[in-house]
Amino acid sequence: MSHPALAYRPIFDDRETCLDRFRNVRAGTMRLIDGLAAEDMQIQTMPDVSPTKWHLAHVTWFFETFLAKPRLTGYQAFDPGFGYLFNSYYEQVGDKWHRPDRGLLSRPLLNRILDYRSHVEAAIEHLINSASDEEWLQIAPLLELGRQHEQQHQELLLTDIKHVLSLAPEPYAPFKGPLGEAPGAGESGYIAMSGGLVEIGASQADFVFDNELPRHKRWQEDFEIAARPVSNAEFLTFIEDGGYRDSRLWLSDGWAWVRENKISHPLYWRKTDAGWQEYTLHGLAPLQPGLPVCHVSAYEAAAFAEWQNARLPTETELELLARRHPAEGVLLGCGDRYHPGALTPGDGAQSVFGDVWEWSSSGYEPYPGYHPPDGAVGEYNGKFMSGQQVLRGGSCATGRNHIRATYRNFFPAHSRWQFSGIRLARRTRPASTLASA
Repeated sequence: MSHPALAYRPIFDDRETCLDRFRNVRAGTMRLIDGLAAEDMQIQTMPDVSPTKWHLAHVTWFFETFLAKPRLTGYQAFDPGFGYLFNSYYEQVGDKWHRPDRGLLSRPLLNRILDYRSHVEAAIEHLINSASDEEWLQIAPLLELGRQHEQQHQELLLTDIKHVLSLAPEPYAPFKGPLGEAPGAGESGYIAMSGGLVEIGASQADFVFDNELPRHKRWQEDFEIAARPVSNAEFLTFIEDGGYRDSRLWLSDGWAWVRENKISHPLYWRKTDAGWQEYTLHGLAPLQPGLPVCHVSAYEAAAFAEWQNARLPTETELELLARRHPAEGVLLGCGDRYHPGALTPGDGAQSVFGDVWEWSSSGYEPYPGYHPPDGAVGEYNGKFMSGQQVLRGGSCATGRNHIRATYRNFFPAHSRWQFSGIRLARRTRPASTLASA
């Protein structure tokens, strides 16, 4: 039986290619921690954040649990207790350490976790080289799932350590190099998109997650979608116009969230005597008007859209944009930048992939005909299809070879520690009022 979570075109017949891809993703994770000390990697600042040290171990646990232990004859577990400490949410695998308490795990020490990574890497490399051709048909999809899983955790590692380091009395910058000037983006035009009976979801691809399947038809009205994400300058105008104080702009849950948590600006913005500043992984810097606003919740995104007499796009609309206008922004691996890039004046599509994840108005739900895969890997996506909202497009922390038009990210509406931003949409207006696409 085919495995829906692991459905992709079989391009991994070449084991050497698979081995190179495995080594590259493991090395990529280690490059991200170059600027961190062991003490940085221990801290958990809120339940949604996991310590860097835990991420390093968990992605290794994934390869050990789903490949080394069941597939490699004679494999000896590095530490039998690690299955309990570094399981995330796989109930069928066994008990797990309480997620909000991951920061209490001072032991095992970082060096032992790094030894764990080396132990499992050696086992996986041996498995790749020694498996029979028949076994390889089962191993290759799981290996790719593990690689994609580690890419997801590379992004989480960056967003989590940003939250940790931002709370220090003197915020530390793990990555060097200036962000450059982004004085302004100008007006954003809108792109006219035709609707009708459209198809969304994945079909043939190098790799897709199960929540991208199956490809299916939906009715879509004609619509317009902003050529670029909302800028810092535009969001600052919303703040100065009293956007966080006007209940008429907010969803009921969002207004309650604003008042309960005393929210008045995006997560990493700081108002100082010298003006607005923003904490980035490159350090605290003056707010750049021409950068995309990021680290906003779906509630803030929806309120801004209401203030603009617009709306958030649906995930269908964002996928259609990504298929027809696949413009690329800053993604992980685009040099040494770990923050969204500058927006530019013009009406052409910008940052459809990269820079900031874009909130949709769509709840995270199964596509028609979806069924989670059998076994523990079936817990990867399906069981979270409740109370979450879909984001599309990837961010500056998303791997270039990890994002695609059908990719569905999802978080609760109040979440904002990810690189999440805003792209607006609206109903089609007469052609004479449209900006050129």
